[in-house]
Amino acid sequence: MDNQDDLSAFLVSRRAKLDLHQAGLPDYGGRRRVPGLRRDKVAFLAGMSSEYYKRLERGNAKGVSDAVLDGISRALQLDEAEHSHLYDLVRAANTGAHPQRRRPAQRAQVTPALQQTIDAMTTVPVYVQNGRLDAVATNTLGRALFSEMFDDASQPVNAARFVFLDPKARTFYQDWESNTRQIVALLRTEAGRSPYDRRLSDLVGELSTRSDLFRKLWGAHDVREHRTGTKSIRHPLVGDLDLTYLGLDLSNDHQFTMLIYSAEPGTASYDALQLLGNWTATQGSRAHVEDPLPRELE
Repeated sequence: MDNQDDLSAFLVSRRAKLDLHQAGLPDYGGRRRVPGLRRDKVAFLAGMSSEYYKRLERGNAKGVSDAVLDGISRALQLDEAEHSHLYDLVRAANTGAHPQRRRPAQRAQVTPALQQTIDAMTTVPVYVQNGRLDAVATNTLGRALFSEMFDDASQPVNAARFVFLDPKARTFYQDWESNTRQIVALLRTEAGRSPYDRRLSDLVGELSTRSDLFRKLWGAHDVREHRTGTKSIRHPLVGDLDLTYLGLDLSNDHQFTMLIYSAEPGTASYDALQLLGNWTATQGSRAHVEDPLPRELE
Protein backbone atom coordinates (compact mmCIF):
# COMPACT_ATOMS: atom_id res chain seq x y z
CA MET A 1 0.00 0.00 0.00
CA ASP A 2 1.61 3.27 -1.19
CA ASN A 3 1.01 5.95 1.46
CA GLN A 4 1.12 8.94 -0.88
CA ASP A 5 -1.14 7.22 -3.39
CA ASP A 6 -3.62 6.38 -0.62
CA LEU A 7 -3.70 10.00 0.53
CA SER A 8 -4.25 11.23 -3.02
CA ALA A 9 -6.94 8.68 -3.80
CA PHE A 10 -8.78 9.38 -0.55
CA LEU A 11 -8.95 13.14 -1.17
CA VAL A 12 -10.06 12.63 -4.76
CA SER A 13 -12.77 10.18 -3.66
CA ARG A 14 -14.14 12.58 -1.02
CA ARG A 15 -14.11 15.51 -3.47
CA ALA A 16 -16.04 13.41 -5.99
CA LYS A 17 -18.86 12.94 -3.48
CA LEU A 18 -19.68 16.66 -3.25
CA ASP A 19 -21.39 18.98 -5.69
CA LEU A 20 -21.71 22.77 -5.68
CA HIS A 21 -25.10 22.70 -4.01
CA GLN A 22 -23.89 20.47 -1.16
CA ALA A 23 -20.87 22.72 -0.69
CA GLY A 24 -23.05 25.83 -0.53
CA LEU A 25 -21.58 27.37 -3.68
CA PRO A 26 -23.46 28.97 -6.58
CA ASP A 27 -23.89 26.94 -9.75
CA TYR A 28 -23.56 29.05 -12.88
CA GLY A 29 -24.25 26.16 -15.22
CA GLY A 30 -21.91 24.35 -17.52
CA ARG A 31 -20.99 20.69 -17.56
CA ARG A 32 -18.15 18.89 -15.83
CA ARG A 33 -16.58 15.81 -17.36
CA VAL A 34 -15.90 14.34 -13.93
CA PRO A 35 -18.16 14.28 -10.84
CA GLY A 36 -17.65 16.36 -7.73
CA LEU A 37 -16.07 19.67 -6.84
CA ARG A 38 -13.10 21.09 -8.67
CA ARG A 39 -9.88 21.29 -6.71
CA ASP A 40 -9.90 25.09 -6.76
CA LYS A 41 -13.35 25.08 -5.11
CA VAL A 42 -12.09 22.83 -2.33
CA ALA A 43 -9.08 25.10 -1.86
CA PHE A 44 -11.36 28.14 -1.67
CA LEU A 45 -13.59 26.51 0.93
CA ALA A 46 -10.56 25.37 2.93
CA GLY A 47 -8.98 28.84 2.84
CA MET A 48 -5.79 28.02 0.94
CA SER A 49 -4.30 28.47 -2.48
CA SER A 50 -5.22 26.12 -5.27
CA GLU A 51 -1.59 25.16 -5.81
CA TYR A 52 -1.16 24.24 -2.16
CA TYR A 53 -4.22 21.99 -2.22
CA LYS A 54 -3.17 20.42 -5.52
CA ARG A 55 0.20 19.56 -3.99
CA LEU A 56 -1.51 17.87 -1.07
CA GLU A 57 -3.89 15.96 -3.34
CA ARG A 58 -0.88 14.64 -5.22
CA GLY A 59 0.24 13.03 -1.95
CA ASN A 60 2.82 15.62 -0.90
CA ALA A 61 1.95 16.19 2.75
CA LYS A 62 5.26 17.65 3.91
CA GLY A 63 4.76 20.40 6.47
CA VAL A 64 0.97 20.27 6.44
CA SER A 65 -0.41 21.73 9.68
CA ASP A 66 -3.40 20.60 11.73
CA ALA A 67 -5.16 23.84 10.84
CA VAL A 68 -4.83 23.05 7.13
CA LEU A 69 -6.17 19.52 7.62
CA ASP A 70 -9.06 20.83 9.68
CA GLY A 71 -9.88 23.29 6.88
CA ILE A 72 -9.83 20.52 4.28
CA SER A 73 -12.03 18.37 6.52
CA ARG A 74 -14.60 21.15 6.73
CA ALA A 75 -14.45 21.82 2.99
CA LEU A 76 -14.94 18.15 2.13
CA GLN A 77 -17.52 17.70 4.91
CA LEU A 78 -15.66 14.74 6.38
CA ASP A 79 -17.27 12.85 9.23
CA GLU A 80 -15.34 11.89 12.36
CA ALA A 81 -13.99 8.64 10.92
CA GLU A 82 -12.92 10.32 7.67
CA HIS A 83 -11.32 13.19 9.58
CA SER A 84 -9.24 10.77 11.66
CA HIS A 85 -8.37 8.77 8.55
CA LEU A 86 -7.07 11.91 6.82
CA TYR A 87 -4.74 12.55 9.74
CA ASP A 88 -3.53 8.94 9.64
CA LEU A 89 -2.83 9.13 5.91
CA VAL A 90 -0.92 12.38 6.24
CA ARG A 91 1.17 10.97 9.08
CA ALA A 92 1.95 7.85 7.02
CA ALA A 93 2.81 9.90 3.93
CA ASN A 94 5.22 12.01 5.99
CA THR A 95 6.81 8.94 7.58
CA GLY A 96 7.79 7.67 4.14
CA ALA A 97 10.42 4.96 4.06
CA HIS A 98 11.16 5.17 7.79
CA PRO A 99 8.07 3.78 9.56
CA GLN A 100 7.81 3.71 13.32
CA ARG A 101 7.09 0.13 14.27
CA ARG A 102 5.71 -1.13 17.53
CA ARG A 103 8.23 -2.57 19.94
CA PRO A 104 7.78 -6.25 20.82
CA ALA A 105 6.59 -5.32 24.31
CA GLN A 106 3.64 -3.53 22.75
CA ARG A 107 2.17 -6.59 21.06
CA ALA A 108 -1.52 -6.96 21.72
CA GLN A 109 -2.40 -9.73 24.11
CA VAL A 110 -5.61 -11.29 25.36
CA THR A 111 -4.85 -11.42 29.05
CA PRO A 112 -6.41 -13.92 31.43
CA ALA A 113 -8.13 -11.01 33.18
CA LEU A 114 -9.73 -9.86 29.91
CA GLN A 115 -10.92 -13.38 29.08
CA GLN A 116 -12.29 -13.77 32.61
CA THR A 117 -14.24 -10.52 32.23
CA ILE A 118 -15.64 -11.60 28.87
CA ASP A 119 -16.63 -15.01 30.23
CA ALA A 120 -18.47 -13.34 33.13
CA MET A 121 -20.79 -11.58 30.66
CA THR A 122 -23.05 -14.60 30.28
CA THR A 123 -26.29 -12.98 29.07
CA VAL A 124 -24.93 -11.18 26.00
CA PRO A 125 -22.72 -12.31 23.12
CA VAL A 126 -19.24 -10.78 23.29
CA TYR A 127 -16.76 -10.86 20.42
CA VAL A 128 -13.30 -9.26 20.45
CA GLN A 129 -11.41 -8.52 17.25
CA ASN A 130 -8.22 -6.76 16.24
CA GLY A 131 -7.88 -4.13 13.54
CA ARG A 132 -7.50 -6.79 10.82
CA LEU A 133 -10.86 -8.22 11.99
CA ASP A 134 -9.26 -11.41 13.30
CA ALA A 135 -11.28 -12.96 16.14
CA VAL A 136 -9.06 -12.88 19.23
CA ALA A 137 -11.56 -13.71 22.00
CA THR A 138 -15.22 -14.55 22.61
CA ASN A 139 -17.44 -15.63 25.41
CA THR A 140 -19.48 -18.81 25.02
CA LEU A 141 -22.55 -17.02 23.69
CA GLY A 142 -20.47 -14.94 21.29
CA ARG A 143 -18.91 -18.02 19.76
CA ALA A 144 -22.34 -19.65 19.48
CA LEU A 145 -23.77 -16.54 17.80
CA PHE A 146 -21.04 -16.56 15.15
CA SER A 147 -20.81 -20.35 14.89
CA GLU A 148 -21.00 -20.21 11.08
CA MET A 149 -17.82 -18.15 10.97
CA PHE A 150 -16.00 -20.35 13.50
CA ASP A 151 -16.73 -23.42 11.38
CA ASP A 152 -13.88 -22.25 9.13
CA ALA A 153 -10.83 -24.38 9.85
CA SER A 154 -8.36 -21.72 8.69
CA GLN A 155 -6.63 -19.65 11.36
CA PRO A 156 -6.99 -16.98 12.44
CA VAL A 157 -10.77 -16.77 12.06
CA ASN A 158 -11.35 -13.52 10.20
CA ALA A 159 -14.62 -11.64 9.61
CA ALA A 160 -13.50 -10.25 6.24
CA ARG A 161 -12.57 -13.67 4.84
CA PHE A 162 -15.89 -15.03 6.06
CA VAL A 163 -17.97 -12.26 4.48
CA PHE A 164 -16.24 -12.28 1.10
CA LEU A 165 -15.04 -15.86 0.65
CA ASP A 166 -17.46 -18.13 2.53
CA PRO A 167 -20.79 -18.78 0.72
CA LYS A 168 -22.50 -19.24 4.12
CA ALA A 169 -22.08 -15.53 4.82
CA ARG A 170 -24.68 -14.58 2.20
CA THR A 171 -27.30 -16.50 4.17
CA PHE A 172 -25.99 -15.72 7.64
CA TYR A 173 -26.16 -11.94 7.18
CA GLN A 174 -29.65 -10.80 6.20
CA ASP A 175 -28.14 -7.66 4.64
CA TRP A 176 -24.98 -9.19 3.23
CA GLU A 177 -24.23 -6.30 0.87
CA SER A 178 -24.33 -3.77 3.71
CA ASN A 179 -21.92 -5.95 5.68
CA THR A 180 -19.47 -6.12 2.77
CA ARG A 181 -19.30 -2.31 2.68
CA GLN A 182 -18.88 -2.13 6.43
CA ILE A 183 -16.08 -4.69 6.46
CA VAL A 184 -14.10 -2.93 3.76
CA ALA A 185 -14.54 0.46 5.43
CA LEU A 186 -13.21 -0.96 8.70
CA LEU A 187 -10.18 -2.45 6.95
CA ARG A 188 -9.56 0.87 5.15
CA THR A 189 -9.59 2.63 8.51
CA GLU A 190 -7.10 0.14 9.92
CA ALA A 191 -4.88 0.50 6.85
CA GLY A 192 -4.64 4.21 7.58
CA ARG A 193 -3.72 3.58 11.21
CA SER A 194 -1.32 0.71 10.49
CA PRO A 195 0.09 1.19 6.97
CA TYR A 196 3.07 -1.09 7.67
CA ASP A 197 1.10 -4.07 8.99
CA ARG A 198 2.32 -6.89 6.76
CA ARG A 199 -0.50 -9.24 7.75
CA LEU A 200 -3.06 -6.60 6.88
CA SER A 201 -1.41 -6.02 3.50
CA ASP A 202 -1.43 -9.76 2.87
CA LEU A 203 -5.12 -9.96 3.79
CA VAL A 204 -6.05 -7.09 1.49
CA GLY A 205 -4.02 -8.67 -1.30
CA GLU A 206 -5.70 -12.03 -0.82
CA LEU A 207 -9.21 -10.58 -0.79
CA SER A 208 -8.49 -8.32 -3.77
CA THR A 209 -7.30 -11.33 -5.76
CA ARG A 210 -10.18 -13.62 -4.81
CA SER A 211 -13.13 -11.20 -4.74
CA ASP A 212 -14.07 -8.73 -7.47
CA LEU A 213 -16.52 -7.08 -5.08
CA PHE A 214 -13.86 -6.52 -2.44
CA ARG A 215 -11.55 -5.00 -5.01
CA LYS A 216 -14.29 -2.62 -6.16
CA LEU A 217 -15.24 -1.56 -2.63
CA TRP A 218 -11.60 -1.15 -1.61
CA GLY A 219 -11.19 1.36 -4.44
CA ALA A 220 -13.99 3.52 -3.02
CA HIS A 221 -11.79 4.53 -0.02
CA ASP A 222 -14.74 4.62 2.39
CA VAL A 223 -13.90 4.43 6.11
CA ARG A 224 -15.83 4.02 9.35
CA GLU A 225 -15.43 3.33 13.06
CA HIS A 226 -17.01 0.34 14.80
CA ARG A 227 -18.92 2.16 17.54
CA THR A 228 -22.59 1.21 17.47
CA GLY A 229 -25.13 -0.12 15.02
CA THR A 230 -27.42 -2.99 14.18
CA LYS A 231 -26.76 -6.49 12.91
CA SER A 232 -29.43 -8.74 11.38
CA ILE A 233 -28.46 -12.37 11.03
CA ARG A 234 -30.13 -15.68 10.25
CA HIS A 235 -28.76 -18.13 12.80
CA PRO A 236 -28.86 -21.83 11.87
CA LEU A 237 -30.26 -22.81 15.30
CA VAL A 238 -32.60 -20.02 16.42
CA GLY A 239 -33.51 -18.22 13.20
CA ASP A 240 -33.61 -14.48 12.54
CA LEU A 241 -31.99 -12.14 15.03
CA ASP A 242 -32.09 -8.34 14.94
CA LEU A 243 -29.36 -7.18 17.31
CA THR A 244 -27.77 -3.92 18.34
CA TYR A 245 -24.08 -3.75 19.10
CA LEU A 246 -21.76 -1.51 21.06
CA GLY A 247 -18.08 -1.35 20.14
CA LEU A 248 -15.54 -0.52 22.87
CA ASP A 249 -11.83 0.05 22.23
CA LEU A 250 -9.78 -1.88 24.75
CA SER A 251 -6.64 0.21 24.22
CA ASN A 252 -5.74 3.72 23.09
CA ASP A 253 -4.20 2.48 19.83
CA HIS A 254 -7.31 0.54 18.71
CA GLN A 255 -5.54 -2.84 18.84
CA PHE A 256 -8.65 -4.56 20.19
CA THR A 257 -12.34 -3.77 19.86
CA MET A 258 -14.89 -5.54 22.05
CA LEU A 259 -18.31 -5.90 20.43
CA ILE A 260 -21.25 -6.51 22.75
CA TYR A 261 -24.54 -7.61 21.17
CA SER A 262 -28.04 -7.37 22.63
CA ALA A 263 -31.69 -7.59 21.59
CA GLU A 264 -34.59 -5.41 22.67
CA PRO A 265 -36.59 -7.06 25.48
CA GLY A 266 -40.00 -8.29 24.48
CA THR A 267 -39.05 -8.96 20.86
CA ALA A 268 -38.75 -12.23 18.98
CA SER A 269 -35.01 -11.59 18.70
CA TYR A 270 -34.72 -11.30 22.47
CA ASP A 271 -36.49 -14.62 22.93
CA ALA A 272 -34.30 -16.25 20.27
CA LEU A 273 -31.13 -14.93 21.90
CA GLN A 274 -32.31 -16.29 25.25
CA LEU A 275 -32.92 -19.64 23.58
CA LEU A 276 -29.39 -19.60 22.15
CA GLY A 277 -28.04 -18.76 25.60
CA ASN A 278 -29.91 -21.69 27.14
CA TRP A 279 -28.55 -23.99 24.45
CA THR A 280 -24.95 -22.90 25.05
CA ALA A 281 -25.41 -23.41 28.79
CA THR A 282 -26.42 -27.02 28.22
CA GLN A 283 -23.42 -27.60 25.94
CA GLY A 284 -20.93 -26.42 28.56
CA SER A 285 -17.33 -26.16 27.47
CA ARG A 286 -18.08 -27.82 24.12
CA ALA A 287 -19.83 -24.61 22.97
CA HIS A 288 -16.82 -22.52 23.96
CA VAL A 289 -13.36 -22.46 22.50
CA GLU A 290 -12.75 -26.00 21.31
CA ASP A 291 -9.86 -24.70 19.19
CA PRO A 292 -8.49 -21.89 21.35
CA LEU A 293 -8.06 -18.49 19.75
CA PRO A 294 -4.49 -17.18 19.63
CA ARG A 295 -3.45 -15.45 22.84
CA GLU A 296 -1.03 -13.17 21.03
CA LEU A 297 -1.14 -11.65 17.56
CA GLU A 298 1.68 -9.56 16.18
